[in-house]
Amino acid sequence: QVQLVESGGGLVQAGGSLRLSCAASGRTFSSNAMGWFRQAPGKEREFVASISGNGASTLYADFVKGRFTISRDNAKTTVYLQMNSLKPEDTAVYYCAGSKYANKCFTRSSCYDYWGQGTQVTVSS
Repeated sequence: QVQLVESGGGLVQAGGSLRLSCAASGRTFSSNAMGWFRQAPGKEREFVASISGNGASTLYADFVKGRFTISRDNAKTTVYLQMNSLKPEDTAVYYCAGSKYANKCFTRSSCYDYWGQGTQVTVSS
């Protein structure tokens, strides 16, 4: 089975940058797409970005386009989310997600089967 562990969150001033990492264990890491989601208190979990198994294709939510970049290093079994020009509204717990089988969709929580524990990102104004 696959386990996912996020890291790299923290407190940053508006306009700053953070890089989140998601370390995966288990086989078939490079087989399927991976995604990043975020959830603020009292809000539903929302899609942030996804990347294909070989890293060739990416998909972003409109509110992060031009600011965030998703990437993966399959040799290190790690997915990254580089976050630049951070805004206070980016404050949330960020989760890494993976799928058990080939993805049939990418932008909903129900598209994925495995989830990390989350890492807190706080952006001050």
